[in-house]
Amino acid sequence: MSISPAPLSETPAGASVEDRVYNFSAGPAVLPLSVLERAREELLCMPGVGASILEISHRSKAFLEIIETAEANLRKLLGISDDYAVLFLQGGSRLQFSMVPMNLLGADQSADYMVTGSWGKKALEEAAKVGKTRKVYDAKETNYDRLPEPFCADGGTMDLDPQAAYLHYTSNETIQGVQFSAEPETQGVPLVCDASSEFLYKPLDIDKYGLIYACAQKNAGPAGVTIVVVRKDLAERADPNLGVYLNFNTHIASGSMDNTPPTFAIYINKLVTDWLLSEVGGLEAMHSRNAEKAKLLYDVLDQNAEFYQGHARPDCRSLMNVTFRLPSDELTTKFDAEAKQNGMTDLKGHRSVGGIRASIYNAMPLAGVETLRDFMVDFAKKNG
Repeated sequence: MSISPAPLSETPAGASVEDRVYNFSAGPAVLPLSVLERAREELLCMPGVGASILEISHRSKAFLEIIETAEANLRKLLGISDDYAVLFLQGGSRLQFSMVPMNLLGADQSADYMVTGSWGKKALEEAAKVGKTRKVYDAKETNYDRLPEPFCADGGTMDLDPQAAYLHYTSNETIQGVQFSAEPETQGVPLVCDASSEFLYKPLDIDKYGLIYACAQKNAGPAGVTIVVVRKDLAERADPNLGVYLNFNTHIASGSMDNTPPTFAIYINKLVTDWLLSEVGGLEAMHSRNAEKAKLLYDVLDQNAEFYQGHARPDCRSLMNVTFRLPSDELTTKFDAEAKQNGMTDLKGHRSVGGIRASIYNAMPLAGVETLRDFMVDFAKKNG
């Protein structure tokens, strides 16, 4: 079948802000409206540049100012000292599942991995292809609805190795909707964190970490860039014979410029972090907003427990991904369809958990969560 594209010179009827839905996608996720508006203004021609951000060289003065500001913003938001490098890479968290052990796991060492959900499981599987690993916690038997003690009562304990090269954990499991409220104790072992689906949702004590990585398409921008914050002395562990792109030191030395970086994604990250600093007021304020939004939905679950069944244990619920099931698959399908009719999209849960998943990342406005809350209350009354 032949498809003839419309000439690009024919401008389609434009949609307005009023046409936007509340997007509860797990990722790529909703972005701040002011960020989208700023990007729209500059997409055709950046002020003082004469070209689009999509067209300028990554070596140009304009882009160097963008990436330097993006890094400075991250350092300010998270209190990142000069002991750490901030890298803008590609390949998503999937690549970091391999890069982390390639750089930090020596041939005569073992790394500890906590498996608290689907992404922690994938991280362990990839690391095991690189070197020796130990699974120190696994909540598979309960379909990853809990975390180890002390984060979740009766969650079980971890079997940590004080000689491990590092301890890896996933701070927020996007699929199951479980989230650590604080960093796990490591007995002095470097802590490595996949923070992809919660990055920048609250302040962090960076000094507790050896390395944090996060793909941007949840809280930090669009898909295409992965942010890595790594302690420089840990990066020095890497075998110098490691492939150039796979070596963290390559990117530290080049300022994330060894190859052409994802310029547009970094530009949007710069705008998002500008928004966090200037409009939100920092990560303490962002955390308060996120806690307020999540409480609205969890209150509905708790008040309608015979109709809505939350997946995560109450003491380890995620503020980013609210997961729950309805009494039947038919009602789940009906819930999703009627939500779409009411301007709320991407609520269907992951196939491994089922039910509904509402991803309420930083940029999801309070009004969106209030709309979902009211819909949930009404749906339970009509169908319970």
